[in-house]
Formats: sequence, C-alpha cells, structure tokens
Amino acid sequence: MSLRDWGWQSSFAELLLPGLEPARVVSQERDHYLVITASGERSAESSGRLLYAAEPPVAGDWVGLRSQMVIDQILPRRTRLSRRQPGKREEEQVLAANVDIVLVVTGLDHDFNLRRLERYRIVAAESGADLALILNKADLHPDVAAAVAAARGIAPGAPVLAISAQTGQGLDAVRDLLQPGRTAALAGSSGAGKSTLLNRLIGVDLQETNPVRAGDNRGRHTTTRRQLFPIPGGGLLLDQPGIRELQFWGGDAGDAFGEIAELAKACRYADCRHSTEPGCAVIAAASEGTLDPQRLESYRKLSRELAFAERRTNVAAAQAEKRRWKSIHRAMKRWRGEN
Repeated sequence: MSLRDWGWQSSFAELLLPGLEPARVVSQERDHYLVITASGERSAESSGRLLYAAEPPVAGDWVGLRSQMVIDQILPRRTRLSRRQPGKREEEQVLAANVDIVLVVTGLDHDFNLRRLERYRIVAAESGADLALILNKADLHPDVAAAVAAARGIAPGAPVLAISAQTGQGLDAVRDLLQPGRTAALAGSSGAGKSTLLNRLIGVDLQETNPVRAGDNRGRHTTTRRQLFPIPGGGLLLDQPGIRELQFWGGDAGDAFGEIAELAKACRYADCRHSTEPGCAVIAAASEGTLDPQRLESYRKLSRELAFAERRTNVAAAQAEKRRWKSIHRAMKRWRGEN
C-alpha cells in the first residue's frame, strides 16, 4: 500500500517541515508508536519536545519523522475526535485524528439507548467528521424497523444501518461507507460488536472478541488500544476500546436536535432557552405533541451539561495560562540572578 492508500494528499507535503519524512500513526502504546511510511510499517518514538506537549501524537495523525524514526512534527489535524479526560482532570483527550466519518456502533439488545446516541452525535459534530449509526445485532431485535426509525429521528440526514456482524447481514452497506483513502473510526460501548464488525470487514479475526456478560448484557473490553486497519477494497477503519464515560469537551446541543433548532426560529426571544419563557415555539410544539417531550427534556439536560463544560474549560484554560506565566517569571528571576 502507498501512503495515498492511507489517506495522504499531495497538499500535505506543503505542511511538512524540511528534512522530515511523512508518516501516519497507526497505533500508540504509551511512548511508542507504530507508523506507516513510504517504505512500509515502522516503530517510532516521539521527540522529547512532543512527548511532553499538551497534545502528543494519536492514532490517525500525520507526522514528520526525522532520522532514527523519531516523530518531530504533528501535521495540522483536519478533524479531531475528543472528549473530556475521564476522572477529575480538566483536560481534553484526543481519541483520534483525521477521521472522515465516525461509525457509532450500538447493539440492538440492552445496549440500544437513544440518549447515548444523542451524545455521540454531538461529539461527532464537534470533531468535524461525518456520522453514521450502525445498529448491530439486528438478528436479536423484535422490531428492527422501529429501532431504525427512532435512530433516524435523532440523526436526520445521517446513514442509519441495521446489521448483524455475526450473521453478515447488512455488511455491504457498511463497506459502501469505506471509500479508498477515507478513514472511519468505530465508536460505541463495550459489547456493541465493534471488533466483530472489524473482523468481518477485514475477512480475518485480527481483533479478539468476547460475549457480553450474561447477567447484564454489558461488554468486556477486548480492544485495548486504538489502531488503524486497511480494509480490503479500500478505506481505513480505526478500532478503539469501548467508551464507558463520554463527557463533552465542547460542542453544541443543536447539532443533535435539528428539529428544536428549527422550531426555535419562531420563538419570541432570540436567546430563548426553551424552559419557561413566554412565546416559546419549542415548548408549544412539545405541548401540542408535534415534538417529543423526551427530546426536549434531553435537549435541556445536554444544554446544561455543555454550558457547564464550557465554564469548566474556560476556568481550566485560565489556570493553565496563569501557571505558564508563573513559570516564565521564575525563569526570568533565575536568569537575572545568574547575570
């Protein structure tokens, strides 16, 4: 495979620093990377400068290599799939870079949850990538058509595919989304069937799979790192561990609630929050039954969460800037004391 098969475009060469070799990050294991170069697959390490940078290389990044297979540059990212770092740290975690489409896989068993899919829609929109909803385990659901209709209701315009990775049902429609040079990223909960889907698309069992737990139908992590795989016939697919905690790092609730954004144009006040304001067209639609009240309640909840995340992010950014200037001032004091 050439670099073009891995998504390289001739315009990227203008962004590469002189003397560096282009490569794409296939996977990451702590400080060690697997990269694809014009001469094939290589192991690489990050330079000290990038190792401690705010944003180290991630799977999907295009990078510049210097001699001894050291990553010395990260090319500007066209898209970035990210979330808030799990735990208490106020930091962004970039999950993958330069993804063209996010394939959100959900199982049509106990994993099917419209509220969770709304969250993924916001994250995908914020990343800059397209979105497709893959409803797996269609062979286990009593009313697949109803599930597809419900999913389309929260993601109008996005492909919604009902498939069974186990039986092969609907896989051709998924392959149609994987065009040559195009990068897709799998996302979803553990146990949704992402690794099984990947294995079926590739044609060999590259990723380990496990059945869901019998007690609660919850999945167990079988994928432990993010990794890009070429798909026969063209396209690249990034597999990643199941996401248990999907906290926002930016985004707009309107991205997942297009019908509410459209209704809001008729609200009396331009800054209407669709809560208790008089003349709210959104509240009126919910009262009249033309808008699902659950959608409105979910919109309110996610809007509050996104507003809180924005305030929290601004505080964290201000604190980081304050620490940076303190460090600069300490360095200046030491320099003055030495001269």
